[in-house]
Amino acid sequence: MKKLLSLLIAAMFAAVSFQAVAQSEKKEEKTEMKVEKKVEKKAKAKKHVKAKKVAKKKVEKKEAAPKQ
Repeated sequence: MKKLLSLLIAAMFAAVSFQAVAQSEKKEEKTEMKVEKKVEKKAKAKKHVKAKKVAKKKVEKKEAAPKQ
């Protein structure tokens, strides 16, 4: 009877430990995905700003060029 009780307790402990590890890894994965999305969003915003600056410079260049 003692062995059965010990075995049941050990099995419950293993199941709870396994579940905790799985939840921890899932949380880390979500955090990594959020960080990646933020980085991608920042990179996209930088490209957009840079494109606007380039377009603005082209317009200024055309306006500054003497008309013939």
